[in-house]
Amino acid sequence: MALGAAANAAGLQGLILACSRSDRVAQRKLYDAYASFIYGIIRRFTSDDTIAQDIQSEAFFRIFKRLDQYRFEGAFEGWMRRIAVHAVADYFRKHRPDNISISEATEDIAVYHDTNGPAQLGYKELLNIIHKLPTMHRAVFNLFVFEQYAHKEIAALMGISEANSRWHLNDARRRLKEQIIATNH
Repeated sequence: MALGAAANAAGLQGLILACSRSDRVAQRKLYDAYASFIYGIIRRFTSDDTIAQDIQSEAFFRIFKRLDQYRFEGAFEGWMRRIAVHAVADYFRKHRPDNISISEATEDIAVYHDTNGPAQLGYKELLNIIHKLPTMHRAVFNLFVFEQYAHKEIAALMGISEANSRWHLNDARRRLKEQIIATNH
């Protein structure tokens, strides 16, 4: 079993090195191997297929452009995930309404954990509810919950204040809770 993992790691390393030399066949193999992984990350942020495909193209452009920066330390998937998340953030920062400013209180809200709530929802149902969130709410929610970014990192990535990041997360949680309760009743 360990030999299989070592062989896969060696194969991946060879593929990455070939891609960094602009080998188009290798680039296609890498794309085919990881396109659904990257697309899945992006789809958590947007329900629009066209936007998701645009961001995916940008993410792979950045991945291929920066392959020489990958040091074969840590998971390659994690390295690509970070690039994809940054591509998403850049897209939403570029396409957001101007001058978003939230001046409401930003204390974290208590999150009620209903044991009958999200567990009864399927993945696609939950994803559809998340997709109904406003764009910035959805982006902050995904970065905080799924990508485990801190508010400071989210603020820097999205070009907002930490207080705005907290507000977007708390309002997203509130809206999700309302939608889940409405769906279950």
